Amino acid sequence: MNQHRIRKVVIAGGGTAGWIAACALSHQFRDLLDITLVESEQIGTVGVGESTVPPMRSFHRLLQIDEQEFLRAVAGTFKLSISFEHWRRHGERYIHPFGITGSSTLVCAFHHFWLDSLRRGMRSELGDYCLETVASRGDRFALLDKPQVNYAYHLDAALYARFLRRRAEGHGLKRIEGRIREVRQHPESGFVEALALEDGQVVTGDLFIDCTGFRGLLIEQTLRTGYEDWHQWLPCDRAVAVQTEAVGPPVPYTRAIAHEAGWRWHIPLQHRVGCGLVFSSRHLSDDEARAKLLDAVGAPPVREPWLVPFRSGRRLKAWHKNVVSLGLASGFIEPLESTSIHLAITAVVRLIEQFPFGGIPQSLVEIYNDTSRREMEHVRDFIILHYHANQRDEPMWKRCREMELPESLSIRLRAWRERAHAWQGGDELFRVDSWTHVMLGQGLVPDQHHPLAQALSDADLRRLLDSLRGQIDEAAARMPAQQAFIDRYCKAEPATWEHRRPAST
Repeated sequence: MNQHRIRKVVIAGGGTAGWIAACALSHQFRDLLDITLVESEQIGTVGVGESTVPPMRSFHRLLQIDEQEFLRAVAGTFKLSISFEHWRRHGERYIHPFGITGSSTLVCAFHHFWLDSLRRGMRSELGDYCLETVASRGDRFALLDKPQVNYAYHLDAALYARFLRRRAEGHGLKRIEGRIREVRQHPESGFVEALALEDGQVVTGDLFIDCTGFRGLLIEQTLRTGYEDWHQWLPCDRAVAVQTEAVGPPVPYTRAIAHEAGWRWHIPLQHRVGCGLVFSSRHLSDDEARAKLLDAVGAPPVREPWLVPFRSGRRLKAWHKNVVSLGLASGFIEPLESTSIHLAITAVVRLIEQFPFGGIPQSLVEIYNDTSRREMEHVRDFIILHYHANQRDEPMWKRCREMELPESLSIRLRAWRERAHAWQGGDELFRVDSWTHVMLGQGLVPDQHHPLAQALSDADLRRLLDSLRGQIDEAAARMPAQQAFIDRYCKAEPATWEHRRPAST
């Protein structure tokens, strides 16, 4: 155990992850820690993480962030779901909603009753029993109390970092502008002691947080932690991103549109649309990807496209010695399902829960790393599912259909096929409803389902389904178009909008 007391924290790098860490730590520990963030405007950030998942709202409540103030500052819109287009095969679409579907019993999830209704000849779609799906179909949104709506956000990543910076600096955080020239280590322990900057400044610290992106300047280039590559399961390794004018009202969902060598995203903000094309470099060239994206966006670009190479995988140790890696420095899972910002947030919250004021015990580090590993693998498996369960004819998709899966995912798929069983572990992001909607949407139909669903008579089952559907339809009808709700609730001022091209990563 390192007995050195932790009083000075240095965050290396800004961007979304850096300022999430800065804002959270300064808010929780403002009187207990001296916190400094070092970043260079010359380096820039990836700048494409603009879609989120619902737990972000809990993080904002922890930091006492007012939702309307936040949404105005980041030109944000609401996100109820993800629309998956052409994933199973060309021409098909399904929705992965964030809300609760139907009504479950203690031992039997709703989808078992729905599957049994199909067996009895009652025709409907699973999404008919989820408010977030029905509202997404009509481009509607509102903050309802009964039933409550489960939602996330679309946001401008650069504006979000600026918003968090203002709050962190208001809590006493010190920001230093500069490029890191050297990482200095203790000659015996190997612990990082200081960052030497190009202008001669030396920034000392007790605990260092690496938010230097894919470079992993501290965790990898200095401490040589190692990286586990997941390319054998997640074939896409590049993205081309572009920002376009908004030519229509924002829809309350992210679009994920499959193509022959990957997929592209469409994320509507108040002032523009974020678009990108994710692809496998083995099956599509950079120039082809850029041309394909510009041909598909359907609106004038507000800046030139930029390329983002990446490797899906994770650091073998998210925390090593006195360095904790966050964001892209700790690993990256391609942007499908919008988990990048979420993983940075959960890592910061985990660090706050286990903060080593009295020194760094190895047991704490091992628990942190094991939790990080399991969290990343869970997200990885969920995303692999989208690629593996397909009926497309192109070479990349055929390879994904035939590839050997991680054992953890194979077990889930066998349990689903054999008994329609899905589950969510205590530390897992994706709920039973998420697994169910995606597996059914990708065409995985189970052989059997829970026999308890057969206990209801035809009349009682039909009465249950009609009642649930009626409640959902009535609630959706009370929702206005998302644009109308935004205009009343959180319309951003044009002066806050910024179009700035990120520097190369």
